[in-house]
Amino acid sequence: MPERTTFNPAANVEGLSEEQAEEIKGQSRPNAALIHETIRAEGESELERRWWAIVLSGLAAGLSIGLSLVVQGELHAFISDESTRRLVAPLGYTVGFLVVVLGRQQLFTENTLTPILPLLHHRDRGTFLNVVKLWILVLVANIAGTWAVAAVLAHTDVFEPRIRDAFVEIAHHTVEGSFWATFARAVFAGWLIALMMWLLPAAEGTRVHVILIMTYVIALGEFSHIVAGSVDCAFLMQTGKASLSDYAFVFFAPTLLGNVVGGTTLVAILNYGQVAAEIDK
Repeated sequence: MPERTTFNPAANVEGLSEEQAEEIKGQSRPNAALIHETIRAEGESELERRWWAIVLSGLAAGLSIGLSLVVQGELHAFISDESTRRLVAPLGYTVGFLVVVLGRQQLFTENTLTPILPLLHHRDRGTFLNVVKLWILVLVANIAGTWAVAAVLAHTDVFEPRIRDAFVEIAHHTVEGSFWATFARAVFAGWLIALMMWLLPAAEGTRVHVILIMTYVIALGEFSHIVAGSVDCAFLMQTGKASLSDYAFVFFAPTLLGNVVGGTTLVAILNYGQVAAEIDK
């Protein structure tokens, strides 16, 4: 692995004492190449993990993301004013992502960026196959976790009827659009999640804020996320309000495709392109 590049904004400024130069360096933002190398190093680590560790982490993420529907449904049910509900209820959606990202659990849409940077760097068959294996393991584990959460929400009396009605109302957006409308919304979601992952290395003490803002925008715009949306759509299926065909072809296929396109092309490839020459140097 090449050495990570660092950026010292005071390096070319004359007349500064060593103490002043260090102070400027400490207050500066990391440059794009450093962010890239930080994420790529994480991606290399993920590609080397054992398969069972990936599966368990992915399953945990699928279960944890169910909190997004639970908390959003609670807020939706207890806020009577429509305008206030529209703005406040999406905050509940952020809870699942906070748990997943801060808990370092494997979420499929994170992997449209993190392991793609090593692939763009190495560009060999072995790395490609490792990325495909990682994607399959994480996606299957994530979906299994979401179906387990949806089963609990659908077949138990943990939540009172008005909250379950709120779950239905929130979840309905996963199956109400055309293939291409859902695909377009999924591109936005994939783009925002990958952007979030790109921003986190530079966020330091404000990581919670970054996660909150980016995932709040996803919920507010009703953009389609393959894992969080799977909880919603699986809940509809298990309560008889959607079919397996709806899940597979109206939600899953366009959402998966859109998330991959949004994450890999709009963030991974473009951000790699801006630093490729500097990294190679």
